[in-house]
Amino acid sequence: MTFSLVARCARTGQFGIAISSSSPAVAARCAHVRAGVGAVASQNVTDPGLGPQLLDLMAAGQGAPDAITALQGTPFFEYRQLLAVDAGGRAAVHSGPRALGLWGHATGPGVAAGGNLLADASVPRVLVDAFLGVQGHLGDRLMAALQAGLAAGGEAGPVHSAGLKIADRLSWPLVDLRVDWTGACPIFALAEAWQVYRPQMDAYVARAENPAVAPSYGVPGDE
Repeated sequence: MTFSLVARCARTGQFGIAISSSSPAVAARCAHVRAGVGAVASQNVTDPGLGPQLLDLMAAGQGAPDAITALQGTPFFEYRQLLAVDAGGRAAVHSGPRALGLWGHATGPGVAAGGNLLADASVPRVLVDAFLGVQGHLGDRLMAALQAGLAAGGEAGPVHSAGLKIADRLSWPLVDLRVDWTGACPIFALAEAWQVYRPQMDAYVARAENPAVAPSYGVPGDE
């Protein structure tokens, strides 16, 4: 009930994921990023615990392909769909044979995409190609890919939630935007939230690291 992509920016070393689903709050369960380590999507019949496990394996030195292979003995692995990209830009995917509906996956340099209950089997490849065909900030590229996947058919039914999550150099995400439920298009709403947040994100980092020299909030009482 989901389509997504995980990616590493070769220029900045940032990791990110963009994801959408007909299920509520998909990014709360399925999106995992860790600075300096990688990005993971744990989806389909979701076990959210697989995301941190994959990141731990990659943090311990395993590449994304080996990390996914190491989880093959976990219960109900045949139901899971996993996407991972590591610090070396290696991308890997697993789609179990009991994934829901029409499912598929695709990879490219520094990016992996996958989906289930898809309207068209080409959607993951569209996500990857769109990501690789766009320049700019990782968030811009992820959102362009997610919108291209939607235009290619996306999920077989309407989607209701979406998320964008990016790790940079800190222990907390640089970007963590979610649309947990809407009757309208969550991808359009997420794109709007990204355009609002994008010019402010560096200021939020500065406020965390050194409030004394950070930009003002621009609200009454803020000197």
